Amino acid sequence: MAARPTWQGYLRLSLVSCPVALYTATARSADVSFNMLHKQTHNRIRMIPTDPETGPVDRADIVKGYEIEKGRYVVVTDDEIRNVRLETTRTIDIERFVDADEIDRLYWNDPYFLTPDGELAAEAFGVIREAMEGAGKLALARVVMHQRERLMALEPRDMGILAYTLRNNREVRDPAEYFDRIPDTKADPKMVAIAEKIIEQLEGPFDPSEFNDRYEDALRKLIAEKEAHHGRTVAAPEPKEAEVIDLMEALRRSLGESGGAGKRRPAERRAPAKKSAARKTPARKRAS
Repeated sequence: MAARPTWQGYLRLSLVSCPVALYTATARSADVSFNMLHKQTHNRIRMIPTDPETGPVDRADIVKGYEIEKGRYVVVTDDEIRNVRLETTRTIDIERFVDADEIDRLYWNDPYFLTPDGELAAEAFGVIREAMEGAGKLALARVVMHQRERLMALEPRDMGILAYTLRNNREVRDPAEYFDRIPDTKADPKMVAIAEKIIEQLEGPFDPSEFNDRYEDALRKLIAEKEAHHGRTVAAPEPKEAEVIDLMEALRRSLGESGGAGKRRPAERRAPAKKSAARKTPARKRAS
């Protein structure tokens, strides 16, 4: 079954436009989620809106309120909210082109796949995509989605376009508020050198299949075992706690362990040098 688009409208670059569809590029269907059940009946619990003074509340009597301070709210009606909503232009309007490294990673948000919507849109879509690819830059565009204006970064990907929503400036905290608290101390050059060797030994390609959520896997295993044992609890091994050892010793041990079976430890590489240093002059010269 084909996925339903999250948004449909037009992609526009100056005077060139075409119908497009936007699809979410990620899925959360693999997440393990739990429902709340009654302890004895195992019936699913229903959440009933309740006022602490009057008791259960009918949904028709619920209004929206914005908390301006503890316990004080400004009540806003649905009509008032509708009056300030931005006009849904149904257009992803490209405004600017920038280099990819100009966008701080803090601002990247959710990814989407942008595709032409219909066969007739493919030609104009291809013109825009190939022009973007030739420029080697990311396009910044605005779009109104879910009643909110969002900034998007667009880049060519295969035959389509990968679109990322970008967080606005109010959503991103200043790193200096946290990083400025870190003491400015000089690291031991010997420790840094060992750490750099560890990094070299651990270099490799990025394979997403190697980085599954082990917590999710453990939950699924627990659920499967409980189902197989008719709901009885299956004991799980206790997680190992990190061993507290000297930093330099930890680095040296890590260097040996990360090398694997195919790489010799540093001490093994130094062994030949020690033997040659121990040799003296030939025996015949000592006899003379």
